[in-house]
Amino acid sequence: MRSNRLEAFSDGVMAIIITIMVLELKAPDGPTLNALWDASGPSLLSYLLSFVYVGIYWNNHHHLFQVCEQVNGTVLWANLAQLFVLSLLPFTTSWMDEQSLATVPVVVYGVNLLAAGTAFYLLEHAMARIPGQGARMREVFGQTLKERASLVLYVAGILLSALVVPWLGLVVFVVVAAIWVIPDRRVERYLAQLDSETA
Repeated sequence: MRSNRLEAFSDGVMAIIITIMVLELKAPDGPTLNALWDASGPSLLSYLLSFVYVGIYWNNHHHLFQVCEQVNGTVLWANLAQLFVLSLLPFTTSWMDEQSLATVPVVVYGVNLLAAGTAFYLLEHAMARIPGQGARMREVFGQTLKERASLVLYVAGILLSALVVPWLGLVVFVVVAAIWVIPDRRVERYLAQLDSETA
């Protein structure tokens, strides 16, 4: 099966997730920066972090489906699992904000990020099991060291949030986002090489 419908559906769901998150922000009561910070300051920072995460998953999803265009039933379900976990981000982000970065909401936010990372890792593996795509994915993406390191860092962030202080866990979550925010040039080089070979 071709991946066109899956990609279009995924793009739409991720756009809705971002829209829902921004609707959680409260408008300030006054026209000053202090009023903005009092009404939405920490919420804006949490929104920014969650927005970056959704953007990272959209970007990686796009790259994955540029390299491999065939899907099967397992990939469809793995993709739905990925979207389900991402769809929880508006809820966990909002809860974390409303409880002023209390321990349990930050831990739950971290578990949400860990589940999203795990779901994407499983989606990659489901894609690699389709005949002909595994070798191409290894050629383009190489090892999955970055993905596995991210999962370990998520667990570390969750443990720091639960056992030390929540903001330390958030620092780890920001570090993971920073690792992934740089676009993956390997895919662009691979696609440029394909274009030059077919020209």
